[in-house]
Amino acid sequence: MTGRWLDHTVAEDEAGRTVQDVLTGPMQISRRMIQKLTRAQGILLNRRAPFLGRKVKAGDVVSARIQRDEEPGLEPVEMALRIVHEDDDVLVIDKPPFVLVHPTSPDQRETLAHGVAHHFAQRGMRTRVRPVHRIDRDTSGLVLFANSGMAHQLLDKQLRDGEIGRAYLALVAGVMEGESGIVDAPIARDPRRPNQRAVRAGGEPARTRWRVADRLPGATLVELELETGRTHQIRVHMQHAGHPVLGDRQYGRAGTALLKRQALHASRLTFRHPTTGEELSFTAPLPDDMAQAIERLRSGPGGG
Repeated sequence: MTGRWLDHTVAEDEAGRTVQDVLTGPMQISRRMIQKLTRAQGILLNRRAPFLGRKVKAGDVVSARIQRDEEPGLEPVEMALRIVHEDDDVLVIDKPPFVLVHPTSPDQRETLAHGVAHHFAQRGMRTRVRPVHRIDRDTSGLVLFANSGMAHQLLDKQLRDGEIGRAYLALVAGVMEGESGIVDAPIARDPRRPNQRAVRAGGEPARTRWRVADRLPGATLVELELETGRTHQIRVHMQHAGHPVLGDRQYGRAGTALLKRQALHASRLTFRHPTTGEELSFTAPLPDDMAQAIERLRSGPGGG
């Protein structure tokens, strides 16, 4: 066999299932991906092309090709990347603030995805740039990319199933009471400002867990974990809780003299490797502007 393959050895309790059952069940491959693999002869049973309806026995090996030979889709643009982790299937980058993860219009050429396209080209990889999730332009921190369609599909399922852990650090206005809690409030588009979101009855369910990491004069450093992934969720929930994120010019406008952007950093990312199944966890230190803001707050009034 040529190329890279994802293999699954049929267990005793899986005997009698069909090849398709194994692909969609323990291998977690979507039916859409199965259709693509079938057209490309990318499914094997014991190294031979099978009928999807064929029943398997314990010890059989079902294989799916990890394809990576396609046009990148974006023009490569050279830029410095803070790579936290990279292997054949995934790429984790610590994104600086003021950079979009992916273009939102054809004329944008300085996004993180363009830099990743250049990185892939330098490595001789012919593959599309596939961010598994995104963070706002002015938010810094960890972003996960998949290096193939197969890896993206498997990681996207983890994301939709709430199995990818994402933790953030934020500087918020005021001293929060208590040590931890949950903001459970639905989020919808703000009818007065269509580019923004607001807590509204009938909106999409949204839950954010928070824990105090440090207390500062007039501010709190909090660690936040997303149970859902709504647009601007942390920023909206913190404003709703009466503690808007410092530097946020859309939600609250507190501390805009202290930072040039919202003090929000994607600090920790946890997921299951799409092909090995290994649990992986990565962290990114606070960026300089947030660290400097903390020192200014500690030093006394006038920080913003």
